[in-house]
Amino acid sequence: MQQPEVKGPRVLLETSMGSILIGFYPDQAPLSVENFLAYVEGGHYDGLVFHRVIPDFMIQAGGHEADLAMRDGGRESIRNESDNGLSNARGTIAMARTGDPHSASSQFFINLTDNTFLNFGAQSQNEWGYTVFGTVLEGMETVDAIAVVETGNAGGMQNVPVEAVTIVSATIVQP
Repeated sequence: MQQPEVKGPRVLLETSMGSILIGFYPDQAPLSVENFLAYVEGGHYDGLVFHRVIPDFMIQAGGHEADLAMRDGGRESIRNESDNGLSNARGTIAMARTGDPHSASSQFFINLTDNTFLNFGAQSQNEWGYTVFGTVLEGMETVDAIAVVETGNAGGMQNVPVEAVTIVSATIVQP
């Protein structure tokens, strides 16, 4: 499945392992894009860590400090937009959520491979998928480097990097 062209502003994630430039699909996932950009504008992601790293699957961030304490972003959860024709393909960014399909807030993940089982209508996800709202434009080598860091169990979670991988800053940049 071919992804559409990105539109609008980009976000530059400066991490402790390198930079990641993200572009967005506002026509397909307007709520998710607006939500993510609002968190960036508010400085929410600055200083947070990639707290879940699973090789050949995804890397996840957006909700935990280096000590794994949760950071509340202060925004309401958003409606699931996974029925937008976009696929959880390698390099795409999607909203993380709980078992409630409409529980996405600040956490996101970057797909390391084509995770079609996360798409809308996937049998394993009870029809609801995970909303793709953007893609990595530059810095996939940084994503791939994060994907292979050593992980373990910490703070009641699995797949946590042994050495914190931090989002130093998240900044909106114009194309």
